[in-house]
Amino acid sequence: MRTVYGVNASPFVRKVRVFLAEKNLPYQLEPVMPFKAGAEFRQISPLGRIPAYRDEKCTLADSSVICAYLERTHPEPALYPSDPYDYARALWFEEYGDGGLNPVLTVTIFRQKIMMPAVFRQPTDEAAVQKALTQDMLPMFDYLESQLDDGGTALVGRQFSIADIGVATHFVNLRHAGVGVDVQRWPKLASYIASVHARPSFKAVIEEEEASFKAMAKGS
Repeated sequence: MRTVYGVNASPFVRKVRVFLAEKNLPYQLEPVMPFKAGAEFRQISPLGRIPAYRDEKCTLADSSVICAYLERTHPEPALYPSDPYDYARALWFEEYGDGGLNPVLTVTIFRQKIMMPAVFRQPTDEAAVQKALTQDMLPMFDYLESQLDDGGTALVGRQFSIADIGVATHFVNLRHAGVGVDVQRWPKLASYIASVHARPSFKAVIEEEEASFKAMAKGS
């Protein structure tokens, strides 16, 4: 059985889980907290980061590496464009999510609003959150708005791909933090994110994560 190592609030773990669901590939999620991971986990993920992955043939680390491997081993349905330029654009948007959106939406807003009080028992840095919401986030959303066609449900080539998974996964963490996309300022982006999150692959993990947060709140 394929195994994904990580926790379901991670946008990178979620990226792999959605990718697997879109490929209709069964797997199991093995809970691993990166800051508590031991030496055995580091044999799979030398940097100690999640997700990691194991199947009957290999072990891998890093969400982008895992998704690329799954695409080559299970090419249908295709989640990477075949056109060279569209392929490069899809990789770009995946990186835009991982390297651009993640530090703002997850590392700052989600971590400060949700993880710090609920998991680390530390106060939220409200100044950092406000800076992210009123400064850092805005040009990123402006850019994404400019890249979407009216009524568009895909960032590249009018076909759902790793670009959409890699971007939309970070908006789930923003959602968990109680922040949405302003439909007045970014109408195309708001519609696009709602459409992607409504896909069965995303909907299932979002509902699972929301249930876990509710359970956490009851137990605190």
